[in-house]
Amino acid sequence: MLVGRSVLGNALETRLTASVLIVGGGPCGLMLANELGRRGVSAILVDEKPGTAFNPQANATQARSMEHYRRLGFADEIRREGLPADYPTDVAYFTRYTGHELARFSLPSSSRAGELIKGLSGSWSAAELPHRVSQKYVEAVLRRHAEALPGIQLNYGHRLMGYVESDEGIVGEIERLDDGSRFKVQADFLVGADGPRSTVRQSLGIVYGGETGTQRDFMGGRMLAVYLRSPDFYASVPHAKAWMYNCFNGDRRAFMASVNGRDEFAFHTQLRPGEDENAITTNEAKAAFQRACGAPIECEVLSFLTWTAGHALVANAMQRGRVFLGGDAAHLFTPTGGLGYNTAIEDAVNLGWKLASVVKGLSPPTLLDSYEIERRPVALRNTDYARRFADSLGLFAPAHDIELDTDEGREARRIAGAYLEQHARAEFNIPGVTFGGRYDGSPIIISDGSAPPPDAANVYVPSACPGGRAPHAWLEDGVSLYDLFGFEWTLLQFGEAVSTRLAVSDAVRTLGIDVKLVTLPEALHDLYEADLALIRPDQIVAWRGAAAQAGTIERILACALGHDAANSARLAS
Repeated sequence: MLVGRSVLGNALETRLTASVLIVGGGPCGLMLANELGRRGVSAILVDEKPGTAFNPQANATQARSMEHYRRLGFADEIRREGLPADYPTDVAYFTRYTGHELARFSLPSSSRAGELIKGLSGSWSAAELPHRVSQKYVEAVLRRHAEALPGIQLNYGHRLMGYVESDEGIVGEIERLDDGSRFKVQADFLVGADGPRSTVRQSLGIVYGGETGTQRDFMGGRMLAVYLRSPDFYASVPHAKAWMYNCFNGDRRAFMASVNGRDEFAFHTQLRPGEDENAITTNEAKAAFQRACGAPIECEVLSFLTWTAGHALVANAMQRGRVFLGGDAAHLFTPTGGLGYNTAIEDAVNLGWKLASVVKGLSPPTLLDSYEIERRPVALRNTDYARRFADSLGLFAPAHDIELDTDEGREARRIAGAYLEQHARAEFNIPGVTFGGRYDGSPIIISDGSAPPPDAANVYVPSACPGGRAPHAWLEDGVSLYDLFGFEWTLLQFGEAVSTRLAVSDAVRTLGIDVKLVTLPEALHDLYEADLALIRPDQIVAWRGAAAQAGTIERILACALGHDAANSARLAS
């Protein structure tokens, strides 16, 4: 990263230089900074906030995001954040929190997750299980690791005022908010990860498409979010602890996530007709929580704000020239399923290795066209899944007598409990959503003509059909197959083959890239249904084939790097 000073008229201008200018310091921007910094690519990040998130925001890290954190080396650190190690991550439903328990979907604590995952197979054949942790903790870890990387500069309390794009790159004008001083950033590329009101997206004239303004009995309309501290909550509630507390009655529907497992909670409730969001006070926010509790449990309101549920929006484009969109700037979710933040993480992973490959001269700039080609269909898929979960929960309305201690009330609770238990399994046991996103049709995926498995929310079928996540396995001594992958490219071979080793050496020498050859036992051949499999830096299968094709590895790698994407069909044949 270079710092220069030049005279413009009578003004002395400070100009910073980096390969990538990132606007937005949430999960997407911070993850991108980590991906770039780990590859020796310089980046300057700016964000208007004074620091990482204070409010809890997203509360669920899916298993695929945890696998990426594992790839970067800090999954265990993330898993130690948030709830205590022995805290259950159950999803529970109540008429009110001190009232009747209707249903409960039991999920393991973080201390059990590491060992439990090693005994799972099929849909949950993975390196990591999900982790229930508030986004505020995740952002702090991502920031800490990004700041430690050479060439990465994080600037909170700064905003992008505007930018100019030319054939030479991007020049962005940045303002420091505390004193109004300004400086310029010269970069090769600009990434807008600056949220739903994205300045970068608006500058490109790109709009969201999809569904918005959906009204439901719950999770459709204006919502009140309250971050609160209540040391007496657990002692006041006559039920086993849960991670997610849902309130289901005709008066005050809500959900609440435990933030630290002791006394902090993220409470969300739908505003009812006649409630004026502009007139809400701290006392009214406190009263909303207490109505959901069904008791005057004391609490301290740390912050509150309003937001809108009912979005399933995706930007009509995710790239224009040297400018890219990721995270909420590119797609906006209703938070059922916890898919918004996790989709943002995978945006950053996908874009990160591609930007680095272009900046280093390993790939042509046309490689970057594959970012939108690959990620936008996944965004459309994931927002649709989140909408379905919101419909399932929000369109199921409570019976009017569900809180009554009568035969009718008991029957209403039985019916509601059965439905909500089924819903919880559908929303919170989603390996298909988590692992099943695919990049079929991408110009840098070399198809072998095989059909991918069906896409289903609650079932994931591991498959090495090119374009999807690499099938996972646990090896001897509890070693994850993913831990054997290289940080960049990996070629798996099932059984030793000298010809493959020589072909990889030639490809590395010619293309200048990092390829790790991993030899696996023949017993794992059936998992990939091929002698060889090429794994991208984002753990996606780019190609698979027979040992006889080892001599074409250089051409296959060149195609996967974006050099000759038009030849992918020919290579596949």
